[in-house]
Amino acid sequence: MNEFFIQSESIIRLSVFLFVLLILTGLEYTFPKRSLLYSKTRRWFSNISLSVINTLFVKVVFPIAVVGAAVLASEKGWGLLNGFGIPAWLNIILFLLVFDAIIYWQHRFFHSVPLLWRLHRMHHTDPDYDVSTAIRFHPVEIFLSACIKLVLVIMFGPLPAAVIVAEVLLNATSLFNHSNISLPRKVDQILRLFIVTPDMHRVHHSVAASEHNQNFGFNFPWWDRFFSTYKEQPEKGHKAMDIGLEGFQATDVMALSKLLLQPFGKR
Repeated sequence: MNEFFIQSESIIRLSVFLFVLLILTGLEYTFPKRSLLYSKTRRWFSNISLSVINTLFVKVVFPIAVVGAAVLASEKGWGLLNGFGIPAWLNIILFLLVFDAIIYWQHRFFHSVPLLWRLHRMHHTDPDYDVSTAIRFHPVEIFLSACIKLVLVIMFGPLPAAVIVAEVLLNATSLFNHSNISLPRKVDQILRLFIVTPDMHRVHHSVAASEHNQNFGFNFPWWDRFFSTYKEQPEKGHKAMDIGLEGFQATDVMALSKLLLQPFGKR
């Protein structure tokens, strides 16, 4: 079974990713929330290229990956969850909650620590907001995130299936909450009781610091409410709010080379 998870991880993650991306892209075209202001072709080329670079980079640096670490932890009996003999379904649920809470705090630290913010701000410099924004991260940030996940897996010892579920869910919900989909207000209000919605996370991509330092959650909305970082709506409304960061809205900063070098240059 462990061998199956290791061999199938990439196929499972890629299949779900492409399926969700295709569905959300169609919904964005049919039910857009906002009108996009910049060239979608240029933005998508850069954002997708970053995703490809990040995937290859992680595969080279971490060939064992987090699923492999979970297999190793299971075989060696490492981690808190391996010490209690709990059923598989509870192992998965507990790890999902812990995983999402750690991602929430990781996100907050990348906003509050200046050196980390220089890496993470590239994600926020996307001047438009659509499903491709979800995969716009700097390779160094992805590397640090992978390190955190590896430590987390070794510490808690989740099942390989739990790791796959957590990663697939994170990818899918990130695509969803970055999408430019217009949801009815009542539907959004119900959904955001259980999952981060596009309207909830869009606030986090506001130019205003008072708004982009709110709504840090990716999967579940509960951490923002519990730790007092939840903001219901942007001050200007979703259609009038300004997306991105000041100083990074010129067309030339969207080039892939500019994005890769952005954290190391002057603002």
